[in-house]
Amino acid sequence: MAADEHSEQSKGPGSGRLRLSQKITTVSWWDLTHTLGPILLASAAAIWLTLHFVRPAPPSTLTISTGPAGSSFELLAQRYRRILARSGITLRIEPSAGSLQNLERMQAHASHVNIALVQAGIGTGTAAGRAGAAHLVSLGTMFYQPIAIFYRAAKPLRRLSQLWGKRIAIGRPGSGTRALALALLAANDITPTAPTRLLSAEGAAARDALLGGQADAIFLTGDSTPPAIIGAMLHARGVRLFDFGQAAAYVRRFPYLHRIAIPAGAFDLGENLPRHPLTLVGPAVELIAHSDLNPALVDLLIGAAQEVQGGANVLHAAHVFPNSSTYGYPLDSEAARYYKSGDKSFLYRYLPFWLASLVERILVVLVPAFVVLVPGLSYLPKLYGWRVNRRIHRRYGELMALERESLEALSPERRADLLERLHEIERAAILRKIPGSHADQLYQLREHIAFVRANLAHSKAGAPAPGG
Repeated sequence: MAADEHSEQSKGPGSGRLRLSQKITTVSWWDLTHTLGPILLASAAAIWLTLHFVRPAPPSTLTISTGPAGSSFELLAQRYRRILARSGITLRIEPSAGSLQNLERMQAHASHVNIALVQAGIGTGTAAGRAGAAHLVSLGTMFYQPIAIFYRAAKPLRRLSQLWGKRIAIGRPGSGTRALALALLAANDITPTAPTRLLSAEGAAARDALLGGQADAIFLTGDSTPPAIIGAMLHARGVRLFDFGQAAAYVRRFPYLHRIAIPAGAFDLGENLPRHPLTLVGPAVELIAHSDLNPALVDLLIGAAQEVQGGANVLHAAHVFPNSSTYGYPLDSEAARYYKSGDKSFLYRYLPFWLASLVERILVVLVPAFVVLVPGLSYLPKLYGWRVNRRIHRRYGELMALERESLEALSPERRADLLERLHEIERAAILRKIPGSHADQLYQLREHIAFVRANLAHSKAGAPAPGG
């Protein structure tokens, strides 16, 4: 009884209700923090994981490996550069000896070259070549590059094997022309051994050698075979253009080759050159890139290729190039999507390139966060209420345990100890801030505490408490 009176005096009249009213607030920030904190941490983790795996912003500069100065590969790259500049991308052009050097640059460790025009069939015929190209992808076929074989003979040649023992200009080392010429000649059992002589002349030098009598046949492709040059060679006296009568067999043996039909008069309607339909063969030229090329740049590059090469010419109809055909390299996944849908992705279709790139990255970051944050916030009120109720219910558990102990015979010392524990339960209940929505539960708890205190105060020593 003395302990109870001392407890009440120490609190002072009305001090308990005053302190309780001070602890009743609109929001319990402790419970709100511990409820909202895990949701925010989970959202932050989702954002971090997204940032860890999302691709970086597209670079503002690309480097392309092309061909010799003034070549068709370089001229195409210059047109690409003007188109990409409209989207704020700078295309650096790096000349090369041709397709073979382009591929070597792409395969080099830590290559500074991002993309390259490569003739199909170059470098992928060996295990070493396939291993070196493991990190390369194709953005599709950009165009076909016919191979024109001019020769001097009294009668037309029907097979390439008839060039055995001749002087043949096949292009300089490192060029796609030479690599393809060697493959075609080897298929006809013609090797660089006597009496056959293989010359390194190409382009204008090869044409001059044929016209001047220093060569019996020449292989021309790429820059040396535009329609104007083929037409000029057909006008030369005694010069013939080889007709690939076995084109179907060549295409089957060399899958990267394509049959190209040339109608009569294609190069000169007035002179009707050629006088009869001819068949040429030629490899595809692919735009090769590293597999980590930013997807936004894939759209830009294919769009530029469509603008440059989508029209018709003597060799193909309109809208044939670029296309999704590949030879030795897997088609890039973003390129596959572009060819399938036929257009840029939604954002890049309607927004400037820099803005579309920024919005895309923001969306990629925010979507995972909202997947976690929005459902978590929807459950926040329930979780918040559960935490507050749990705190009050814990005090009820302590109170019930204390009341069970009070039913036993109590000595004065034991009763004083229980009253002190009861005071601690009440003190613990009102020290934490309680939101106003749960104030009724707290007042009920205090009424029950008062009930147990009254029982303890009127219980007799050594006898059960009344009302027990």
